[in-house]
Formats: sequence, structure tokens, C-alpha cells
Amino acid sequence: MSYLMTVDAGTGSVRAVVFDLEGNEISISQREWTHKSENGVPNSMNFDWVEGWNKTKKCIKESIEKANIDPKEILAVTATSMREGIVLYDKEGDEIWAVANVDARAFKEVRELKEKYPSIEEEFYKISGQTFALGALPRLLWVKKNRPEIYEKTAKISMISDWVLAKLSGVIASDPSNAGTSGIFSLAKRDWEPEMARRVGLRDDIFPPVLESGEVLGKVSFEAAKETALSTDTLVVMGGGDVQMASLGLGVVKEGDTAVIGGSFWQQVVNMDEPLVAEDMSIRVNPHVIKGISQAEGITFFSGLVMRWFRDAFCLLEKIEAKKVGIDPYVLLEEMASRVPVGSYGIVPIFSDKMNYGKWYHAAPSFLNLSLDPTVCNKASMFRSLEENAAIVSAKNLDKISSFTKTFSKKIVFAGGASKGFLWPKILADVTGRKVKIPVVKEATSLGGAMAAGVGAGVYESMESAANKLVKFEKIYEPDMQNHEIYKDVAKRWERAYKKQLELVDEGVLESMWKAPGL
Repeated sequence: MSYLMTVDAGTGSVRAVVFDLEGNEISISQREWTHKSENGVPNSMNFDWVEGWNKTKKCIKESIEKANIDPKEILAVTATSMREGIVLYDKEGDEIWAVANVDARAFKEVRELKEKYPSIEEEFYKISGQTFALGALPRLLWVKKNRPEIYEKTAKISMISDWVLAKLSGVIASDPSNAGTSGIFSLAKRDWEPEMARRVGLRDDIFPPVLESGEVLGKVSFEAAKETALSTDTLVVMGGGDVQMASLGLGVVKEGDTAVIGGSFWQQVVNMDEPLVAEDMSIRVNPHVIKGISQAEGITFFSGLVMRWFRDAFCLLEKIEAKKVGIDPYVLLEEMASRVPVGSYGIVPIFSDKMNYGKWYHAAPSFLNLSLDPTVCNKASMFRSLEENAAIVSAKNLDKISSFTKTFSKKIVFAGGASKGFLWPKILADVTGRKVKIPVVKEATSLGGAMAAGVGAGVYESMESAANKLVKFEKIYEPDMQNHEIYKDVAKRWERAYKKQLELVDEGVLESMWKAPGL
């Protein structure tokens, strides 16, 4: 037998997943991780590469053990990760600085860039599809100013999935789908744009080669084989950004295809056959892992992480009960929430706002319109309100993208952890008024990675043919249009409430959940 492996370094966890050549998940090992702020550095979110690699190699070892296979049977391994996170290396290829995806320490640098070069963000957006909100340029300027000894030692930059592959192969390289989120990249050329770095006073000699997803970097090194139990015969294949890999793993490979990926963050994506950008910079545009395709994207912040917070902060009894009967706590919580009427008794969660890529920030995390009646306001109704809210924000983002791309799909492919339940997909269908298709393999990001690994190993002819062969769907949720009309009113109330909550942030009364640097 032969197998493929994906290492998925997400915002909330790292996992290693083994697939057979038919796309069946054979084993998975996962470990949660957190990204800590740096002492004295507001809005920072470091990436701990030491702890990260320890957890990664344990997941790889454990997934091989669970699969009960000979490591030599793994033809190829690849990696995918949270995008925007970056790693800096010295000339020996050792890590010297790294941050996770929503690190926002460079707020002063963003302001300085906008003041010194008034039109530069708009100019760079037209080339890259990215603003400074999550881009690497302001962060690199921060390093130059605040950590000059690190800046001087920097020989290479990469994204976090590239870092995993470098740990496995010893080769530092990037791919368009992930490197594109750095903002130092050309959508049209699918390559770095070093001139952007030169324009703002940064070095232009730190950018590694760009390989397309599915291209081979090399083989697992002897050192990595010792640490992970992988074979030195296993190919290391270029991966990509988690959203684009998930899109591949969902069969979202053609122009107009639409998906919602419900992980730690939720992404809403629509494929385009040319790299268009929005006049007002309100839409993010990224290279797909499919050549010739770009993706218009919306992002809903922290939806999965908010659920994890709610579970851990308020649902200890449900966690204990779920463990007793051998089910996931979310299964129990969804069963409870399914008995709550549409609209969750008017509870209004305030977490992620709809996306405004040009001026991106959020209100303070809150629940509004709670009741003192415990039969109405309880864990079940609050949990349901969070599921409804994530769907509402996704619908708002999809509406904006549809207007921009002038395409509207009546079907949404829904994947990620949020798609594993029975209630959240139904809510998404009712809120959006569209059919929601659920794939057999919910770990779509990892399946997309397996497809890329398989292309590198010669198992599949192309990404598209792999998707056509391997992606299967198990269920379609039809929208209840009566519920859809109710959710329209719920969405209107949420939007009005959110606007008022943002005003309280603007007035300094409350603190934003997250604010793009420079705002």
C-alpha cells in the first residue's frame, strides 16, 4: 500500500493526517497550540518555532503509529498552514524570529508608511490584492526598527507551511497561495515583488524561490527522519495556504465555485479566472493553488476560536458528560442548541464584524440582549446564537464578494471543523438561502494537501484531476426559506447593534477584539 501525508499548521492547532491514494483518511494526530504575545509589545502574536516543531514531530510520529504503516509506504509529505504568519532565518537556515497570522504589532509602521507614501497601500493592493492589515512589509519594518540585530542577520523569509517543509527537507521555498498573503507579491506573475521592499527601505534579497503547489522540494532529510519517524525516501512536496488547500480539497477549482471554510477563522471564497481587485480595497484577493485562478475572499475572525473559548469557559459539565458517553462536547452542545428556536431568543453576539479590508477592526467581544430568564438565556441559546452569528457574517461577506465578482452560486461547499455537526450546516443554508454541500472528508485542507503531495509523487496528473477523482459529498442541506426570512431580520438587528458597539470602541469606552495595525 501507498500513502500521502499532510501537516496542517493552523491557528489553533497542528495536525498530521495520513491518506490513502483514494483520498480516505487513515489516521490523524492533533495538538492544540497557542501563540503568545511578546512582553512589552502591544498586539503581538509570536510563533514559537521550538514548541511548534516539538508538537509537529509528535503529530507526525503518532499519525504513522495510528495508521500502523511502514513509513516507507508514505510516498510524499506536504504542509499547509495559517497564512500571513512569517518566519525569518539566518544564513545557516536557522529560525531567528517568527509571528503568527494576526500579529498586529506594526501599527506605528503602518501609520508611518501611509504618512510617508500617501498612495502606496492602494498602489501595492492593485499588484498584490493585499492591504497592510496582515501584510509582512510593516512587520519587517518593525523588526528593522526594534530588533536591528535580527534584521541584519536575516537571510531568508518564508511562511509557516514553508517552515514545516524546510524542517523536513532543509530547503526554504514558498508557494503563491501562501506567499501571496505577505503582500510583497504579484498576483499576475505569481512571484515575489522585491521592488515593494526596496520602495519602503527594506532589503530585497531575502525572498526564497517560489514553487507551485505540487512541485517537489526534495526528500525528507536524515535529521528530520530521526525526529519524525518518516523515511528518507519520502518526497517533500510544496504545499500552500490553508484556505486555498481547503478549496482544492473541496473541489473548488473552477471559476465561480464558492466555499465557506469553517476553522479557527472562517473564510468565504469565490474563484475568479483573472486577478481582479476592488476599487475601494474592501475585498481581499489571493492566488489559488490552481494556476490561472485567483480567489476573492472574506474572513470572519475567530469563529472557531470563539466556540472553543465558550466550550472551555462555560461548558465544563457538558465536557464531562460528553467524555462519559464518548462523544465530542460540540455534539452535545449542538443537540442542546437544536431545541432553541431560530433567532436564539434575540441574543446578539458581538465578535467578528463583516470584512472591511481597507479599514478592518472589530468591536469588543460581547453578548447583547440577554435575558434573566434561565429557560430562555442559557448555554444552549448562547451557543446557538454563536452558530447563527458566524453564518450571518459569512452571508454578509459572500454578498459583498458576489457583488464584486458579479457571480452568484446557488451552492456553497462547507468544510472544516464547523461542518462536522448537523446544526451549523443547516443554519448556514437557512441564513444564506443557498444549498450547502458537505464533503465526505471534513479535513478538506489536509485532503487538498494530500492531492498536492500526490501530484508531486506522480500519483495524480494534476490538481484538478485529483479533485475530480477524490472529492465526494455526503449531504446537501436545502435552505428553509421561512427561516431565511427570519434570519434577514436577525441580521439587520445584528448590523445595527454592531455599528453602535463600534462607536463605543471609537470613543475608547470598550476595547476592540482586534484592530488592523495603523488604525
